[in-house]
Amino acid sequence: MAAAESGVSSTGNPSQLSWVNISRNLILAYQSFGVVYGSLCTSPLYVYRSTFIGTLRNHQNEEAVFGAFSLIFWTLTLIPLLKYVLVLLSAHDNGEGGTFALYSLLCRHAKLSLLPNQQAADEELSAYKCGPSTDTGTSSPFTRILEKHKRLRTALLVVVLFGAAMVIGDGVLTPAISVLSSMSGLQATEKKSTDGELLFLACVILVGLFALQHCGTHRVAFMFAPIVIIWLISILLIGLYNIIHWNPKILHALSPLYIIKFFRVTGQDGWISLGGVLLSVTGTEAMFANLGHFTSVSIRLAFAAVVYPCLVVQYMGQAAFLSKNLKSIPNSFYNSIPDPVFWPVFVIATLAAIVGSLAVITATFSIIKQCHALGCFPRVKVVHTWKHVFGQIYIPEINWILMILTLAVAIGFRDTTLIGNGYGLACIIVMFITTFLMALVIVVVWQKSCFLAILFLGTLWIVEGVYLSAALMKVPQGGWVPLVLALIFMTAMYVWHYGTRRKYSFDLHNKVSLKWLLGLGPSLGIVRVPGIGLVYSELATGVPAIFSHFVTNIPAFHKVVVFVCVKSVPVPHVLPEERFLIGRVCPKPYRMYRCIVRYGYKDIQREDGDFENQVIQSIAEFIQMEAGELQSSASESQSYDGRMAVLSSHKSLSNSIMTVSEVEEYDFATIQSSKSMTLQSLRSVYEDEYPQGQVRRRRVRFGLMPPSRGMECSVREELMDLIGAKEAGVAYVMGHSYVKSRKSSSWLKKLTIDMGYSFLRKNCRGPAVALNIPHISLIEVGMIYYV
Repeated sequence: MAAAESGVSSTGNPSQLSWVNISRNLILAYQSFGVVYGSLCTSPLYVYRSTFIGTLRNHQNEEAVFGAFSLIFWTLTLIPLLKYVLVLLSAHDNGEGGTFALYSLLCRHAKLSLLPNQQAADEELSAYKCGPSTDTGTSSPFTRILEKHKRLRTALLVVVLFGAAMVIGDGVLTPAISVLSSMSGLQATEKKSTDGELLFLACVILVGLFALQHCGTHRVAFMFAPIVIIWLISILLIGLYNIIHWNPKILHALSPLYIIKFFRVTGQDGWISLGGVLLSVTGTEAMFANLGHFTSVSIRLAFAAVVYPCLVVQYMGQAAFLSKNLKSIPNSFYNSIPDPVFWPVFVIATLAAIVGSLAVITATFSIIKQCHALGCFPRVKVVHTWKHVFGQIYIPEINWILMILTLAVAIGFRDTTLIGNGYGLACIIVMFITTFLMALVIVVVWQKSCFLAILFLGTLWIVEGVYLSAALMKVPQGGWVPLVLALIFMTAMYVWHYGTRRKYSFDLHNKVSLKWLLGLGPSLGIVRVPGIGLVYSELATGVPAIFSHFVTNIPAFHKVVVFVCVKSVPVPHVLPEERFLIGRVCPKPYRMYRCIVRYGYKDIQREDGDFENQVIQSIAEFIQMEAGELQSSASESQSYDGRMAVLSSHKSLSNSIMTVSEVEEYDFATIQSSKSMTLQSLRSVYEDEYPQGQVRRRRVRFGLMPPSRGMECSVREELMDLIGAKEAGVAYVMGHSYVKSRKSSSWLKKLTIDMGYSFLRKNCRGPAVALNIPHISLIEVGMIYYV
């Protein structure tokens, strides 16, 4: 489950635990109003305008208004309530939701992943085993067909990337349409503002909105949840007033018969107008995509008890008003507000529009983080805004890119109807893809019959297909925007994924032969200097080519060598005690080890500043564990045949001969006198903080217990070498690679690798920065990859 759900202890009074769970879900349900439902709840600002302006200009009558409300009611019931709340929220990936969460589930329960460095040991992770059995012997024929054909797996990945790209497109269009729609209320006042004034005010609000993102989801949730709740209460009361005051007969439109009457009267124009009706459920995907920030129970509670009834009553009241005031359709929401409460509602609507934009923006951050972890997005800076819940993140680069694109859309179109055409198309495509992935989950993960999956898929695709066909008709009138944005982002994601796989394939085919290493002897034919060399590579097996490239040009290397592979696995979180996978590369005298560090797509990668010590402790545990196992073995040849062991630096050291202690050391440093004013000011600040010139630092020291009878001399010697190497210093060795296509490659491959992938690598975060490797200890080895 999500991190927010996992804080309850399994011990204690059951009734007390039950109350704790209830109170936690109530708090999270309250928070969800400020993050999840803002976009969905602000849809009444523009739905009726987008529905009737355009194709239904000649059908603005009471019967058409009743039919439009009936369509909105049943759309809200079928898609958000039945599909998402009842079904999709049950298909979470250990508490995480979204397009890539469904893809992650599929990859774990069938061999559909295209990630190159996956291992059988990954399937032993606790999070990997969650859900139905992954025994391939019981897999369905449909699952085996998917596993057999690589083209089908590639097509599945393309579909997922397209859905993820559309979610990013939502992050551009949602703020533009929400803020512009809220500003339209100024045109309903006696002193009407000009379009230029409204646009300027909207742009100021949009800039402030994106500048606020760095505060974090939990702060935003507590800050804005009351605004959305007040907004929901306001539109509920306004809806009730309009129903009673204008036309109580609107209650009859709850019957689906009014949908039939609507299409009978409007014909083809009514079908095209479904693109406007579709806007009533925009923002629904945020319920699923933001699941990792909350819990499924809290989201269901908030929607079913508050959001759904408030929206239904508001749309019903607005339809009752329009049925008697057809000329008010261009600004239906604000014209339906009674004059005494107009300005308070306008202020709340503007604030709610800001909150509505946050829902999709935070969902965009979540989907990009998942894409990056699964090798489908360039490296970006991910800031975890709350240490207690890892799912709450902020990505600065994406935030400012979204801001620029949103301002461009708002300034370029200015008309909410045109923006709404693109917004609706993006949302329905995401829903369409989610339905398809959910059908696969029913068969592959839940292991239900194909008939049930076809029934689910067919029913929803009929409904969503009608809306999709209507939205596609609006492509020339603004619908092209999300398609262009999705094409750009999807191309970048696929190029990155393709280039990463080709680079890994080059490493795999050019890795160093183990026989070559063994033939060199324990000294490797070079000088072994004191210290530890952490050699980073994406290879989970074998010795990378950068190692041989280094020792060939500089015939010296550290006494202890650790080949480190930091990789992501298709699970949300990896437990700390399962993070490190340790093995030996060569016989003991070589002092060469392998360390595979596994992270889930929601985990923080190396932000605790204690990575070196964790690696040393894990290797020490491996040495002792291996010695115990080899006592019953006749040969040591099995100790470096690629066997890996899961070892944790968080284990209790009660049975270990290694001791770990923390000491405080003082570094004495002074700044010499200088004529530079900058250095003199720096010296004064330094002396104020450290009057005696002492800099206190915390350092972890390793030691060994006194010799015992059961301890082998070779084990103690190896541990002493490890500790001595750690005291001598740690160096990080990474490849500074240049990826180029072969001369014999096709023009498409040359374009993809030489221009696309190379451009992304040069303009994204470097691997050393992404892994928080100290620059002073970094050694980069130049390599050219011809793929």
